[in-house]
Amino acid sequence: MSRIVRAALVQTKWTGDKESMIDQHERYAREAAAQGARIMGFQEVFNAPYFCQVQEPEHYRWAEPVPDGPTVVRMQALAKELGMVLVVPVYEVEQAGFYYNTAAVIDADGSYLGKYRKHHIPQVKGFWEKYYFKPGNLGWPVFDTAVGRVGVYICYDRHFPEGWRALGLAGAEIVYNPSATSRSLSAYLWQLEQPAAAVANEYFIAAINRVGVEEYGDNDFYGTSYFVDPRGQFVGEVASDKAEELVVRDLDLDLIQEVRQGWAFYRDRRPDAYGPLTEA
Repeated sequence: MSRIVRAALVQTKWTGDKESMIDQHERYAREAAAQGARIMGFQEVFNAPYFCQVQEPEHYRWAEPVPDGPTVVRMQALAKELGMVLVVPVYEVEQAGFYYNTAAVIDADGSYLGKYRKHHIPQVKGFWEKYYFKPGNLGWPVFDTAVGRVGVYICYDRHFPEGWRALGLAGAEIVYNPSATSRSLSAYLWQLEQPAAAVANEYFIAAINRVGVEEYGDNDFYGTSYFVDPRGQFVGEVASDKAEELVVRDLDLDLIQEVRQGWAFYRDRRPDAYGPLTEA
């Protein structure tokens, strides 16, 4: 019997305030649950604008603790109500001066399983993230959830193959990649990198991007969110490049074993030869 998991993601526009943004994502989660989805992920720092287009101290106000902050606590209640695994990206404050770009993973019973902190932090025009975030320090955890083994890799991380591989070696079956990436910067790469990573590491990837232009800059977030399978093929259609959209797809997790047996990339790895890759 196939292991079919109905999975969801949502790409949205910034509503103008945190409360309505959270409300909107709750509505989408309920809609996904009504369609039978058992896991869902949101976009990068989902409850805030992409404030990294500027470098202003006022934006530290978006940060909150994980898991004890109000957003994650609220999402735990939602996950329990809907019986749905949730991947919840937020701006995290650990203590004064310690801020991270983080995603909490919540199981279908509402329990907090842990968090991933973004490792690779950009500092280029329109993406001034080093002003706000320390590099992640929790490794690449993979979480045992009600639907399978789930990992997270956040936005700019996707350009670095090492984390994708670490998640695969740890047994990830589905990796959520919440992002905020703009049309002029990376549209060409968007439908190239994650399918390539899905092939190289032989698991499913959920690639999520924002939509629209927001108040703090002219970045044009181009949506086109999607699921991609271990063969590098899109699962259903790619989402709109302009409009908000809920994407719900059936993922056959048995395909992972089939592809790994056929292509045998993990068998043929040569970690004994890779030392120079990490030598300073």
